[in-house]
Amino acid sequence: MSILIAAVLGLFSSVHCIGMCGGIASALTLGLPESDRANPSRLLSRVIAYNLGRIASYALAGALAATVFSALPAVMPQAGHQLLAVVAGTVLVMVGLHLAGWFPGLRRIEALGAGLWRRLQPYTHTLLPVRSAPRAVLLGTLWGWLPCGLVYSTLLWAAASADPLRGALYMLLFGLGTVPAIASAGMLAGGAAGFTRKTVVRRGAGLLLVAIGAISIGANLRHVIVQYCLA
Repeated sequence: MSILIAAVLGLFSSVHCIGMCGGIASALTLGLPESDRANPSRLLSRVIAYNLGRIASYALAGALAATVFSALPAVMPQAGHQLLAVVAGTVLVMVGLHLAGWFPGLRRIEALGAGLWRRLQPYTHTLLPVRSAPRAVLLGTLWGWLPCGLVYSTLLWAAASADPLRGALYMLLFGLGTVPAIASAGMLAGGAAGFTRKTVVRRGAGLLLVAIGAISIGANLRHVIVQYCLA
């Protein structure tokens, strides 16, 4: 279920991704030498390289965040795992409401990473123009740390797994889910992005996440309360 949720979070974040990262993707393409832009296979390889780097950063962030959260069950042995599940469920409810268009508050979370991005952004200019695939991967790796409310929210959800491997896997799948929107040059990608723009589809996906999150909160919060009342 968590693996499916991670992919759904990425796929249905497409509208947000297009608005926030679509311009960056276009700018990176324009930053390629003209010979690369004129060569479809080379252009595709650069787009793939950008996204590989971006997704690698997501996976690394997921592993690091989950490592930090893994200390909670040791500190709170009675109900640490259940408390993390409550956090994860709360995040799913917030993201679900955001995807449905009823909760714009996630955008405020983007300010949390503004300081880090200010330090990393100057390095992106040193990699332009992108004349090789390794430079494209490295540029995509930096791009992956761009402040984004949906990425941060998903990162918190992944961190609540308290398992570095799971945290990395969930963020990897989230990143893969965003690829159709970011790499929207192909017909399939454009169709996927158009599908996720439909109001009924986004609200359906959002309500599904809200329901899953609410069930998780209810089941685990009760356990946390019982444990601490008994203690």
